[in-house]
Amino acid sequence: MRIYLASASPRRRELLLQIGLEFEVKVSNVQEMVNASEPERVVEELSAQKAQAVLADLERELRQRAAADAWRQAEAAGEEILVIGADTVVAVDGRILGKPADRGAAAKMLKLLSGRSHEVFTGVTLIFREPLGQIRRKTFHERTEVVFYAMSQAEIDGYVSTGDCLDKAGAYGIQGYCARYIKEIKGDYNNVVGLPVGRLYQEAKEWLENE
Repeated sequence: MRIYLASASPRRRELLLQIGLEFEVKVSNVQEMVNASEPERVVEELSAQKAQAVLADLERELRQRAAADAWRQAEAAGEEILVIGADTVVAVDGRILGKPADRGAAAKMLKLLSGRSHEVFTGVTLIFREPLGQIRRKTFHERTEVVFYAMSQAEIDGYVSTGDCLDKAGAYGIQGYCARYIKEIKGDYNNVVGLPVGRLYQEAKEWLENE
């Protein structure tokens, strides 16, 4: 089976490598469109869009190879494809915090998180393409509660100045410098990093074995 991660996140790559998966990274520039408003539904929708876009790109590439022969040979050889899409958001009282647009926005997010709890949601979509082209999909989400210690303005400014906050939902990374401000987590730590790999592995194993 060929496995593709539909994400450019280095943290998600590291987590999949940590559990021993061999995979390729393929990112599609899909225009994300969300209909839901609840954080858990938003991340599920976005993860599904990313995974579907990558699968569509893969199928297009296969068809464009040395003609349809390469496509038929891949099917005859029993090639299976699994695409993993994921999206993570931070939510405070139902308000979604994505990646900050700049350092000013990051500082505002951190001030909102300071001294209180919030939730981290990651949506995961698995799309399995069988050798003869049949498609199966599975989408789920994981929720983790995180509690911050109170941060002074100087501490917020100091963390923002590192730049570590700019490419992360909620303007912080639990696995880096910001760990000094994490008081407690309830749930899957890896989910906060960006991918609940334990659940992903178990869901994929049960799903593929039982179908």
